[in-house]
Amino acid sequence: MIPNSPIRADRIGGDIDALAAITEPGRPWTRRAFTRMFLTGRKWLEMAMQDAGAVTQIDAAGNLIGTIPGRKPELGSIMLGSHSDTVPDGGRFDGIAGVVVGLEVARALRDQGIVLDHTLEIVDFLAEEVSIFGVSCIGSRGISGTRPAEWLTRASDGLTLEQGIAQVGGKPHTPAQRDDIKAFLELHIEQGPVLQNQQLDVGVVTAIAGITRIEIIVEGRADHAGTTPMSARQDALTTAAWIALGVEELGKALSSGAEHFAATVGEFEMTPNAANVVPARVRMLIDARAELRDDMTRFIEELANGVAAISEKTGVTVSEPRIVSDNPPTPCDADLLNILDAACETSGARHRRMASGAGHDTAWMARITKAAMIFVPCVDGRSHSADEFAATDDIALGASVLLDAVKALDIKLQGNF
Repeated sequence: MIPNSPIRADRIGGDIDALAAITEPGRPWTRRAFTRMFLTGRKWLEMAMQDAGAVTQIDAAGNLIGTIPGRKPELGSIMLGSHSDTVPDGGRFDGIAGVVVGLEVARALRDQGIVLDHTLEIVDFLAEEVSIFGVSCIGSRGISGTRPAEWLTRASDGLTLEQGIAQVGGKPHTPAQRDDIKAFLELHIEQGPVLQNQQLDVGVVTAIAGITRIEIIVEGRADHAGTTPMSARQDALTTAAWIALGVEELGKALSSGAEHFAATVGEFEMTPNAANVVPARVRMLIDARAELRDDMTRFIEELANGVAAISEKTGVTVSEPRIVSDNPPTPCDADLLNILDAACETSGARHRRMASGAGHDTAWMARITKAAMIFVPCVDGRSHSADEFAATDDIALGASVLLDAVKALDIKLQGNF
């Protein structure tokens, strides 16, 4: 750690352990949004925010926000945070680290006797992970005014999202969009192995990759697996396999440059799925992620050409790739990136710029304010797993970077920035 730093690793470690312990019995580390455990975790966070000197509230979108007024509240706020909900069996650090670091920055400022000119806010966004309602980033979409109105009617086990937001203390029909947040910063574990492999302390995130999901249907013909000659088959599975290999090959080609790109056949459904029947139909869902929109455009075009060529070669009908969902990449604010680079230098953090292949609340906050994030290493890049782990000292060094960045922002936001 940095000598004489006001950031205390012991407080960070204690907070993470306390929150992680609030989990479904026998299922570390499970605290899904809209559950009893989630509300228990929220109550712990509320008290921790108040102990750090913040006034707490649940906003209309269902986000828990701790507010520390600045000396010039008319300047607006600087917001730090992430989310406390988890995926099933895998959320000891994912999200939690970012919320806890926001708390620690507030405590470090208090310990130094520093009151910012801007108001400081620490946020725990509602349901960043895919929720029981099948949608994610519910809180950050709400605060950015981008949550679709029709989502409120989505239901799970007799509960609607409208009711879920109300149960956590939100007001689902009250606009939650903000225009007074002047900057947003989020710390997150990397969820990948790059920082560990390169022996770096911090990743300064340049962009949140856009995510496009593409469906392909392969229509073959069911036949007896034992009696139909190999030369007379229309096997949907073998054609789908050629396509899956083509997706991997194209993804590797596009990821060979400096910018992030990844493509995965993540869903694969075959019918009739019987050992003695030639497969008749395969549904494939491709998850493609790109830092640059041009790379995604190229992927979609080359995928369509490749699928047509494979269909012609095998004689099996393949649908034209259908885009199911398409979110463009979100660049982080250039001014904030420069401030974060400088804060890394001040803190002595070995750092590099890198894109995020995963989605984050930062992508939605960027719709309404300057937004950026940093990564800290996690062991072997593991995440969304019970084995997810990040060293407390690594998280604390990231907290030092954010502390320096917040102090710089408090000054720069008042000038020609």
